[in-house]
Amino acid sequence: MLGAWEDAMNNSSMFTADRGTHVKIVVVSLVFATVVAGIGIAARVSAPNGRMEATVITVGKPVTASTTDGTSIR
Repeated sequence: MLGAWEDAMNNSSMFTADRGTHVKIVVVSLVFATVVAGIGIAARVSAPNGRMEATVITVGKPVTASTTDGTSIR
């Protein structure tokens, strides 16, 4: 059984890896990228009417806050 494992992955560097190792890496990468994209699409929150609405906060006039010691914070 050990001989089969040594034949499966005997490349220690990407530069010396054979074609089979590169294909395995590409296939595993594509599978995981597809899984991550699928989870992202499934986890998307959608509104019942199809529109996303948000509360808009606008900036008002600047105010000055002061304390009893005479310093002011702008």
